[in-house]
Amino acid sequence: MFSEFKKFALRGNVMDMAIGIILGAAFGKIVAAFVKGVIMPPIGLLVGGVNFDDLKFVLQDGTAGVAANAEKGVAAVEAIPEVAILYGAFLNTVIDFLIVAFVIFMVIRTMNKMKRAEPEPEPTEKSCSFCCSTIAKAATRCPNCTSELAAA
Repeated sequence: MFSEFKKFALRGNVMDMAIGIILGAAFGKIVAAFVKGVIMPPIGLLVGGVNFDDLKFVLQDGTAGVAANAEKGVAAVEAIPEVAILYGAFLNTVIDFLIVAFVIFMVIRTMNKMKRAEPEPEPTEKSCSFCCSTIAKAATRCPNCTSELAAA
């Protein structure tokens, strides 16, 4: 079983896919940093000095905990965390996704254009219409069945 797994894991396309996933994850981190540090600050400035990471809809306010003080008789109160919908962080993530999707679209578009740019090579062989064997395109007589063929 180990040798089968080793054969599977070390095939070229599996390794290419793994490298692609690793590079994609690294590219995603770069895009996230670019959006958070370069794109969103000017947009936030344009819409009135808003920091998108701070945008949230608070469902329940949090409370700060009070430390126990035995001398003054204050009992310890447990802190309750704030419950909020962080839509600013969601906007950052959506913009990250759109940039990554656009870059992937441009890469695939470029690759498709490069594929189409190469013309199909002209065939050098044809099939004999009598015996269906493969012969040279310029042949006027089939070397297999000796039939006369139309000129190419």
